[in-house]
Amino acid sequence: MKKILILLLIIIAAGATAFYLFTNKKPTDELTLFGNIEIRQVDLSFQVSGQIAKMLKEEGDNVKAGELIAELDNKDYKSNLAKATAEEAKTLALSKDANSKYERNYPLCSDDTISKQDCDSFVNNKDKANADYQSAIAQKTFAKNQLNYTKLYAPEEGTITVRVQENGATVTKGQPVYTMAKTHPVWIRAYVNETDLGNIKYGMKVKVLTDTINPNTGEQRVYDGQIGYISPVAEFTPKTVQSTDIRTSLVYRIRVYIQDTDEFLRQGMPTTIKIDLKS
Repeated sequence: MKKILILLLIIIAAGATAFYLFTNKKPTDELTLFGNIEIRQVDLSFQVSGQIAKMLKEEGDNVKAGELIAELDNKDYKSNLAKATAEEAKTLALSKDANSKYERNYPLCSDDTISKQDCDSFVNNKDKANADYQSAIAQKTFAKNQLNYTKLYAPEEGTITVRVQENGATVTKGQPVYTMAKTHPVWIRAYVNETDLGNIKYGMKVKVLTDTINPNTGEQRVYDGQIGYISPVAEFTPKTVQSTDIRTSLVYRIRVYIQDTDEFLRQGMPTTIKIDLKS
């Protein structure tokens, strides 16, 4: 019986000590959070259908903005452009002829030298020929754009992460050919407790550490960053009205943007975020 009482007293004392330490803990000057690297990715595709003639990049290749990365077989698109060019020249000639006839004959309409029906024909033929010429110009522009779309260029600087297609494959408009990870921006998705939410704000400078050891320094790689987003709502809110214990366990999603990015940051990489609360 005495042993049970002693054991109960020990448990009560330990609980009281833990409660005292928890309720009287001193605020720290540094907040430590944990998160993962997030990098925007984009699927790259042709704006027209066709058979792939060249795939110029492999997985892991770095690309610059505007760099050519793939081409379609463009023989049919060249033929369409040649046809549209010929149609433009044809309608231009007809337009010039119709305008010349109108300019020569329409002044004769004022004194009834020629019939009203012929006068209307000159006007209508001129308008139709001019409209046909404008339509041919638009068709040529369309054909030229279609030919240009047989070449795929990198929209921004980045790294090819997935090569979806191969030479000789037939693809449709919008079908992914590559997946590219953009170089910028790079951010970290992390969560902060509700009790620490009042100590951080937009624009605060932070230090970001990865688990990778820099061989030149023998220490973790460190990057400068800043808080660029704080969610206005809590994650996984259980209900509208909460008890004090549940309310303080809520977390808010934040986004930390890394300023000095390099090739050592990868999608999904775990990181440690150090925030100097005094700053």
